[in-house]
Amino acid sequence: MEFEVTASRKRPQSLVELSGQDFVVATLKNSIESGRIAHAYLFSGPRGVGKTSSARILARSLNCEEGASITPCGVCSNCKEIARGNSMDVIEIDGASNTGVNDIREIKDEVLFGPGSSRYKIYIIDEVHMLSNSAFNALLKTIEEPPPYIIFIFATTEIHKVPATIRSRCQQFNFRLVELGEIKRLLSNVCEELSVKYDEDALFWIARESTGSVRDAYTLFDQIVSFSEGHITLDKIREKLGLIGMDQLNELMSFLVEEKQDESLELLDGILSGGVSVEQFIIDMAEYLRNILFIFHGVKKESLLGYTEDRFSSSVFENLNSRQIEWALEEVITLFRNIRYSLNPRFELELLISRLSSIRYHIDPKALLEELGRMKAQLGTAPMQAIPGEDLKKKN
Repeated sequence: MEFEVTASRKRPQSLVELSGQDFVVATLKNSIESGRIAHAYLFSGPRGVGKTSSARILARSLNCEEGASITPCGVCSNCKEIARGNSMDVIEIDGASNTGVNDIREIKDEVLFGPGSSRYKIYIIDEVHMLSNSAFNALLKTIEEPPPYIIFIFATTEIHKVPATIRSRCQQFNFRLVELGEIKRLLSNVCEELSVKYDEDALFWIARESTGSVRDAYTLFDQIVSFSEGHITLDKIREKLGLIGMDQLNELMSFLVEEKQDESLELLDGILSGGVSVEQFIIDMAEYLRNILFIFHGVKKESLLGYTEDRFSSSVFENLNSRQIEWALEEVITLFRNIRYSLNPRFELELLISRLSSIRYHIDPKALLEELGRMKAQLGTAPMQAIPGEDLKKKN
């Protein structure tokens, strides 16, 4: 597959190419250059941010025939074998499928034998938190007093499940979610290598959908490239993946603001008939209202919203306030929670759209109390006016 070649090419080959993890890179760089190599590392963080890739890079950096370096040569036999995953001295173990104590006892027996052709014998254990308590206990002694040629690199998405006795004997590195702008930059580099044209807002959408995971971004990018015919656009993404366009959401909100209930329901029917699922409609609607709310509160960062402010319907800002948008967003989120128990999710969605057509008249209870308090204060300070005819009664 064309993308598989690109994915392997885009996978970082050295620590300096690792994106979005500056602290990890700087610390490991200093450790390697100073020769202070730990015997156990613990990489933790969300999925898809580079933990396992970093473990492999570190293994290459330590076992490169040119010498330990943050930029391994990539051409020596050790580097090539580690990259292919068939090095006899770099053993990768899936903690999720090797959870038992017997699996760890095999490692305890193997560490008695030194590396074959490398400087270190390195064990990379992914999802280490899946090991059983007995397996952790069996591993503890080996980590505590390892042979000088043994290095353990643990990776986990749930560090709180790793016993403190293990964590205290490891150098810990916390990997962070990668920023949206950095993911977009990586995707644009892939587009240039593939000679694929792209629209900026399309890459923004892919980067936002990845939620900070580079791996998820590449996976989604692969799918989108396959149907984009050499040019990635947001319209193609929405059409093929069954999403709602910004123009349709703006039109729907304009109908709701103008109390055009019939037009709103007809537009909803057209969107659903076009292949958009009820769940996807609710998700897109919630994201749209969330962005509107952000703009009401002065948050206009394009990388956060995914669009510039002028892409949103002006009638929303002219006729509604932030509390009305908060109410609408809360109703949409509540519907998403409830549709799993609904007899007919579409009916529930149509009912919500019907209710939102009166959004202009929704008054937040807090705002109502504040207005009543203001009116009460005004009545209390207003001068008393004489009742007509009262002066004549006094004279008589």
